Parts: sequence; C-alpha cells; structure tokens
Amino acid sequence: MKIRNSTHFKLFLFTSLIALIGWLMQSVLKPEWVHTKFWEIILFYGLLTLFSGLLIQYLIKISKENFASILLLGTIIRFLASIVFIGVLLYLGVENLILFVVNFFVVYLLYLLFDIYALITNLRPHSK
Repeated sequence: MKIRNSTHFKLFLFTSLIALIGWLMQSVLKPEWVHTKFWEIILFYGLLTLFSGLLIQYLIKISKENFASILLLGTIIRFLASIVFIGVLLYLGVENLILFVVNFFVVYLLYLLFDIYALITNLRPHSK
C-alpha cells in the first residue's frame, strides 16, 4: 500500500485528473476554452513537478537543515522553467495568446496547489 501514499502516485493521479477535465472541456463542454497547446502545458508541468520533486527529495536527504532553502530553490526552478516555457512558445508564435496564457496559469495554479498540499502532508508528521 506504499504506492497509494507516494507523492509520485498522487502526482500521476492529479495530472490524470487535470487531463480528464481538459479532455471533457475540449470534447463536451466548452472546446473554445481549451487552447491547442493545453496538452503540452500539462505534460510540461507534470514532468517539471516530478523532476523538481525528485531533486528536492534528494537534496533534503543530503542536507535536512537547509529544508526551507531547498523548497525555495525548487519553487524558483519551477518558476524560471515556466517563464522559459512561455518564452519559447511565444517565440515560436502561438496563436490565441490570451487563451494560452489563461490555460497556462490555470494549470500553473493547480500544480501550485498540489505542491502546497504535498508540502503540508509531508510537514504534518514532522511537526509532532
């Protein structure tokens, strides 16, 4: 039962849920609300959250006393990678810019909520 409690499994479920909602929006409800690059955004954030989470876990194992600095580093890496991702897609000429930015930041905020949830659940056992 360790798999159900692992952060990676929860990340997979969370990414699958966002993809399902995006697919439902695109197929059934309001297809004009979902940008054509929506799937690239989900893939980018899923992989970015996975790799930054693995990096954070590795660094915390090495140095537990720098916990806050390591979490801040992970947040900065995600933020800078997001800016680079937006910059590359804008340079390549993405159409319907407003819809792209709205979809990007909705997914960004959802993954930020996931990070906060994961952080709170990991801190709760340490606070006792």
